[in-house]
Amino acid sequence: MSRGDTRNLQVDIRKLNLFNQMAKEGANTVADHLTQMTGMETEMEITKINFLDIEDIKTHVGHNKQVGTHIELVEPPYGYILFLFSASSAKKLAAGMLGQEADSSSGFSDMERSAVQEIGNIMTSGFIDGWANVLNTTIDISTPKFTYGAGSKMVGNLVGTRPDEMALVFDSRVHAREADVEVKVYTFPELEELVSLMQKIEI
Repeated sequence: MSRGDTRNLQVDIRKLNLFNQMAKEGANTVADHLTQMTGMETEMEITKINFLDIEDIKTHVGHNKQVGTHIELVEPPYGYILFLFSASSAKKLAAGMLGQEADSSSGFSDMERSAVQEIGNIMTSGFIDGWANVLNTTIDISTPKFTYGAGSKMVGNLVGTRPDEMALVFDSRVHAREADVEVKVYTFPELEELVSLMQKIEI
């Protein structure tokens, strides 16, 4: 889709609030699940919702090494969801889930990787459950994948070849206050598919 072609992306302006509802529902579900799993009091806030060029997202994410878990949506609106966090945040979340003290070693043990992957599973499925509630549908997802490397490269690997030049980004942060943990969420639904789902909703 060329940037100027918005013929298939027209949404009733009254439905734009659905973006906020999707973000809020997803965030609340994620926070509840994380609190239960890690024992850390967790909250999630959506700081802003933007349509950004893919290249701008790469810049925004940065080139520093980060831990990422991503899933693919295998039903409409298709696309990907990427959760990014620092290595120290990932270790703290894993330690909370495993009932251990967080260690400061570099790299991740198999148990830590497994725990982070499970946390990614909880976060992504919670986020998508929130979306599905608002869109009045079901959205099946793939198994989460754990990656460690430059955030911008992860974005490129996920969406660098897609025809959309822009993506819908929920700039969200998960806070576990006492553990000083922060997680950012980037969503890359296929825009035409998302708009098609929104157009079916009665308001």
